[in-house]
Amino acid sequence: MLIIFIELLVVLLALYLGSKYGSLALGAIAGLGLAILVFDHGLKPGTPPTDVIYIIVAAVTCAGVLQASGGMDWMIQIVERILRKHPQHITFLAPLSTFFLTVACGTGHVMYTLMPIVTDVAIKKGIRPERPLAVASVASMLAIVCSPISAAVVAFSTISGLNGFSISIPQIVAVTIPACLCGIIAASSWSYNRGLDLNKDPEFLEKIKDPVQYAFVYGNTATTLDKQIDKKSKWAVYIFLAAIVLIVILAFAQDILPAFDTVKAIEGASAVALPTGKTVSPSDLASAGIVMAGVTEKVPATIHMYLVIQIILISAAALMIIICGTKPKAAVAGNVWQSGMVAVIAIYGIAWLANTFFGAHMAEVEELLDDMVDNYPWAIALVFFIFSVLINSQAAVVVALLPVAYKLGIPGWILLGALPCVYGYFFIPNYPSDIATVNIDRTGTTKIGKYVLNHSFMVPGLISVAISTVVAYIISSIFF
Repeated sequence: MLIIFIELLVVLLALYLGSKYGSLALGAIAGLGLAILVFDHGLKPGTPPTDVIYIIVAAVTCAGVLQASGGMDWMIQIVERILRKHPQHITFLAPLSTFFLTVACGTGHVMYTLMPIVTDVAIKKGIRPERPLAVASVASMLAIVCSPISAAVVAFSTISGLNGFSISIPQIVAVTIPACLCGIIAASSWSYNRGLDLNKDPEFLEKIKDPVQYAFVYGNTATTLDKQIDKKSKWAVYIFLAAIVLIVILAFAQDILPAFDTVKAIEGASAVALPTGKTVSPSDLASAGIVMAGVTEKVPATIHMYLVIQIILISAAALMIIICGTKPKAAVAGNVWQSGMVAVIAIYGIAWLANTFFGAHMAEVEELLDDMVDNYPWAIALVFFIFSVLINSQAAVVVALLPVAYKLGIPGWILLGALPCVYGYFFIPNYPSDIATVNIDRTGTTKIGKYVLNHSFMVPGLISVAISTVVAYIISSIFF
């Protein structure tokens, strides 16, 4: 047991150091932890989550090309017109805007262009910018579990299917979208009157006594409305949205997907003895595509949905490049593509590390958590949340912990209800979206407190995740 505890410390230390250094370090240092477990402790390496990684690459490529085409600018313009038309409702409209942008694009990093506009609208209306900004930042990341093309959602569907809980992507988002909207509206309601209005805040009033600060706060205007949007940029948006709609349709109607012959092990077939004296299991023969009478057989199998998603998204990216004249180099240089590639490395290292540790000690973990699973299966939501605080990636939490949760015997409908809890990285305000939001607020009302944890995102984050999880749990219990 001491050895297991030491190996767990290696995992946690790798996650802590990766989170401390951030960016690519999250995956790279997880790889260092993996090296220690394999070469020093002799654990058998787990399997890296290649299927999920490929989906992220496809989604990020498609979203990155959309950004490079100018299509995201057009989407932001549409949102800005709504916000400026109804500035009095900015505390509700801003988080709803970032939420639906993330749902559409599959990444929360589309919020960066919108946040200066939210700040500008709030200042001109005399509303404390902290109110809409903090909830909008939380909403943009919580929405990842609601996007049909996000890695977290696709990974949940794929892993669940492999563990006996067959659930499609539309079924997942049919639970998470209404649940997370309830959470965001609750957080927005709490934020509506948080803090003092700008004209009553002594700290802010003291700040703008300085002419330089006054000019900084009131002399700037952030807008995208002065940008000329090319027709080709609009076509890129149409192509992108058509790809998402097609994915949803095919997820609902998988019967129309093409089927191909595949090799499957015959149930009850015994292992095959080789001339060398070794034996080969039917499943190994099937994996190698070898058909052997009485052991394996050819059967038609529908193409997996995770492959369909990859094909459609990559094709959409290609169409945007060919039809809309989008420059591939511009896509690679954009923050959407770059942040997505960082997520790929993080998931690659973290999930591989977790898979190796839990794969080696699954029996001990099952014994340790047996009472919790039997009596408090919903407590897996707390495990998801804590793990997310450490690793700053919802997809990585799903890929690393969901197979473990299924092996522990936790029902799929409970895990679906707990899905909003894979977003917990607002708790320690070191994620780029939160840091950027603090820097974007010219008034200084959105802040990280003296004691770090008393920051602007804490209460909106806790309310959003808690309410979303409760509602998702109720919806999932009713329908699944």
